[in-house]
Amino acid sequence: MANKGSVFLLGPGFIGLEILSELLHEGYSVTTLVRREAARAGLEKVGCKTVMGSLDDGDIISKEVAAADIVIHTASADHQPSVDAVLEGLTKRAESKMSSIYIHTSGCSALTDHSDGEYVSEKIYEDDKPETVDSIADNAPHRVVDLSILKRRNELGAKAKISIVLPPVIYGLGKENRLSIQIPTMARFAIKHGYAGYAGKGKAVWGQIHVSDLARGYLTILHYMESTSGEKVLENPYFFIENGDEHSWERCAEEVGKALHNAGNIQDPTPKQISSDLFDDLFGKWSVRVIGENARNRANRLRSLGWKPREKSTFESLVKDELPIILAEKIEFKGYKMPVAS
Repeated sequence: MANKGSVFLLGPGFIGLEILSELLHEGYSVTTLVRREAARAGLEKVGCKTVMGSLDDGDIISKEVAAADIVIHTASADHQPSVDAVLEGLTKRAESKMSSIYIHTSGCSALTDHSDGEYVSEKIYEDDKPETVDSIADNAPHRVVDLSILKRRNELGAKAKISIVLPPVIYGLGKENRLSIQIPTMARFAIKHGYAGYAGKGKAVWGQIHVSDLARGYLTILHYMESTSGEKVLENPYFFIENGDEHSWERCAEEVGKALHNAGNIQDPTPKQISSDLFDDLFGKWSVRVIGENARNRANRLRSLGWKPREKSTFESLVKDELPIILAEKIEFKGYKMPVAS
């Protein structure tokens, strides 16, 4: 077996733990950044090395990046200091004539329009046509960070292989019973307020991906980058990962309502538009951007590499895997206050 490169993983959470499992299964040596001592033992038990620190510890991050062959950032799409530290580490490796691979996690919120959910957009972004992604506004969600990566990517050229992954709606039950963000937040809102709802007019659609299919997508991208010249990788920085399904936010609310009605948690399964004065129980001022506008895309590049989704569908996963976890939660729900990965 060929020697696997060393990996530095930022963000051993919902996405990161799935990727970690795939990496360890394939024999990679992985070091991950860990904020809490309580999480350290569990990661080391499965064979992962750890280094204590947070995303704000730039010196630690740049040092680990400079020592790793591969860097995967899944912790945040919007944390500029940690990305700056990664780019500094990549630059140090390039100056030492060592090659690098960096896979950064952005998200399809960058593609959202200003439709307020009134219609299904005909605009579909395709990752084998990078100019379609380059056309999005510089002030779109996640885009400032992405542009900083693209700038350094152009400066480093073939010395560092850098790709940006833009996931759609991520769903599924992750490691340690972790859940995703968008649809579970809609379900928690419905439990609290007694009805399933959507932000905006509900007609806009997003693509979908199960977290396990997403992780296998990352590995497919990694293998492509490992086996492809820096010059070739430089031609296109973008990868989408979607399973072919697209659902409107009204449909998502409808399925949440149906599932909770069948579970005896709400009386009427009929979805309805959520008033803006309740957005603090969703995603605050970002509610329409996160669960109300269009973000359509096609993962043409991944499919051309042989990747195929194989996990259960969005709403089958909701009923069978995610809802039992949500219904068992005891903490009062007050909306989602953290940055949204996608």
